[in-house]
Amino acid sequence: MEQRTKIGARRKLFVIETPVDVPDGFGGVTRSWQAGPAVWGALETLRFDERRIADRTEEVATHRLRLRRRTPPPAGSRFALGPRRFDLRASDAAEAPARDLICLVEEVRP
Repeated sequence: MEQRTKIGARRKLFVIETPVDVPDGFGGVTRSWQAGPAVWGALETLRFDERRIADRTEEVATHRLRLRRRTPPPAGSRFALGPRRFDLRASDAAEAPARDLICLVEEVRP
């Protein structure tokens, strides 16, 4: 049986942002983010990891985000919660009868 999220647990307001790539004139692109719909959700921390990138250690926090069932956000989207940003890694779009849309997200540190 599916674990249900109580409506009171969805008390954080997330904004779904989609990427907009504009050519920069030198063969690359400049990426900006366009704000989309605002959705209420519940955020649950799964784990913290460390990665070594370019001889530097970075902390990575992964979370589970539960939203009311809706059309899944497009690939490459991210969620904004105030100043915090979460990249979408996966969603359970295949499970149609479920009441919640569960997204696995990774917190992005600027």
